[in-house]
Amino acid sequence: RKKAKSKFSATRRLLLKSKLLKKAESLLVKEKEQKEVERENTLRERAPPLNLSGLSVQELQELCRDLHHKIDIVDEARYDLNIKVTRNEAEILSLTQKIYELKGKMKRPNLRRVKKSADAMLGSFTDTRVMKADFKANLKTVKKEEEKKEEVTDWRKNVEAMSGMEGRKKLFDAGQ
Repeated sequence: RKKAKSKFSATRRLLLKSKLLKKAESLLVKEKEQKEVERENTLRERAPPLNLSGLSVQELQELCRDLHHKIDIVDEARYDLNIKVTRNEAEILSLTQKIYELKGKMKRPNLRRVKKSADAMLGSFTDTRVMKADFKANLKTVKKEEEKKEEVTDWRKNVEAMSGMEGRKKLFDAGQ
C-alpha cells in the first residue's frame, strides 16, 4: 500500500506542534496560579489569622484548647479519609484481578533458563545426603524432666494462714 500524502508540510506540522505546546504550557501555568489562589482563599476562610495582642492568660489558654480541639477533629477526618482510600485501593486491586481472571488473560512471568553442569548436579545430590547425616549426628539428646506436682492441701487452712498482715508478708517474701 502507498502511504497517504499529508495535507501539511513538515515545517507547517512542526510550527503547529510548537504552538500547541506553548498553549498547553500557558494553560498549565494559569491552572497552577488558579489553584494557588483557591488554596489561599480556603486557608483564609478556614483558619483566620490569630489576634493574640491584648489577651489575658486565661483567654490564651481557652484559645489553645479550642485550637487543640480543632486539630483533633481535622486529624480524625484525615485518618478516616486515609482508611477509606486504602480500602478503596485494595478493592480496586481485587476487582482488577477478578477482571483478569474472568477474561482468562493471566500474565505469566518470563522464566529464565538455568544451566547446570553434570558435576554440579551430582555434587548437589551428594551434598544433601552428607548434610542429612551431619544434621542427625549434631542433634543433642534432651532428657525429659518430670513435672513438679504441687501438693494439694486444704484451702481453708491456707486462707487462715495467709490472712492479715502476716499472710501478706509471706506473699511478699515469696515473691522476692
